[in-house]
Amino acid sequence: MSGDRPARRVPVAKPCFDSREEELVVAVLRSGWVTQGPRVLELERRFADVVGAREAVAVSSGTTALSLSLYALGVVPGSEVIVPSLSFIATANAVRHVGATPVFADIDARTYNLDPEEVERLVTPRTRAVMVVHQLGLPADLDAFRALAERHGLALVEDAACAIGARHRGRPIGAGAHVACFSLHARKVVVAGEGGLITTDDTRLAERLRRLRHQGMSISDLDRHAASRVIVESYAELGFNYRLSDLQAAVALAQLEKLDSFLERRRAIAARYDAALAGLPGLERPVTPEWATPNHQSYIVRLIGATRAERDRLMDELLARGVTTRRGLMAAHLEPAYATGFALRRPLPRTEAAQAQTVVLPMYPGLETADQEYVIDELARALDRLRATRAESTST
Repeated sequence: MSGDRPARRVPVAKPCFDSREEELVVAVLRSGWVTQGPRVLELERRFADVVGAREAVAVSSGTTALSLSLYALGVVPGSEVIVPSLSFIATANAVRHVGATPVFADIDARTYNLDPEEVERLVTPRTRAVMVVHQLGLPADLDAFRALAERHGLALVEDAACAIGARHRGRPIGAGAHVACFSLHARKVVVAGEGGLITTDDTRLAERLRRLRHQGMSISDLDRHAASRVIVESYAELGFNYRLSDLQAAVALAQLEKLDSFLERRRAIAARYDAALAGLPGLERPVTPEWATPNHQSYIVRLIGATRAERDRLMDELLARGVTTRRGLMAAHLEPAYATGFALRRPLPRTEAAQAQTVVLPMYPGLETADQEYVIDELARALDRLRATRAESTST
């Protein structure tokens, strides 16, 4: 089989660009202002409107959005932040970047989001914040986490890297948040190649975040350029270079114009997967709580009872047939970077099972129906081979 030429090739994700992105990027190039400037300001205003937040602050990546937010909220070395291990490693890394310790909590086995009860058990006098991830664009149980944060006097930081356009009880993720952090990475719903945004209703916090992202400068380059007199800036505190360029902002603005159509297309693709995979034995489809509206940033399936070796073999077989997949979710606490010095308070059985059994299937607005049907057919065949191999192993 591995020597056969695939009938077609289907990537796991693919950005959707057209002439609109080109138009806005060319306009930035012709303007001569390519660093953080007027397009970044426009993106911040537009993004805040889209998610229903008072403020949005553009930064260089989703990871810097997280670490800068923690820093601005007073998370200091020696403190602890409760996070899921089952997330891209950037979630835990952002905590370490400010000198704090990530404390890993287990997940809800069906949604793959943090379990509020597990988080509550891990709160100590050193806990300063909880970082809740809206996993693959599926909103977490915000009501429970907001109540938990209030009970214990903790900051609640939403890792909304994948969640633009998702809704919790009908309200956009990012609305009403103390802090929510989004990503513009190439595999996200709104793409700029790289970049991130922090949304908040706290105007003073937003003002500080804008200073911190630009080395702590007291005035933005844009405001200084527009001034009618010479202004000499000052630097009241240590800052960072976490700026977003106007070139990236231009791409993001074009993408935001298409957000509704992107979401509609992703919903249709997810519905087709749901219908086609419903009858496949040994496969679990995504679960959506009644209060959540996902944006379908990714489509994740679970191989019930599979070992990691079986999951990896199935992914290899799909790749040989031209279907690109990714492991569904990683477990940061199992990676070498967290192998020592981050002792777990308790086992994470649901996290470890999920990281071994989940697979992300191709999902992007440009996914053609014929390509999706090919993915579904090849997945069904790979599952048949997995079951046959298990049966043969059992009989011998």
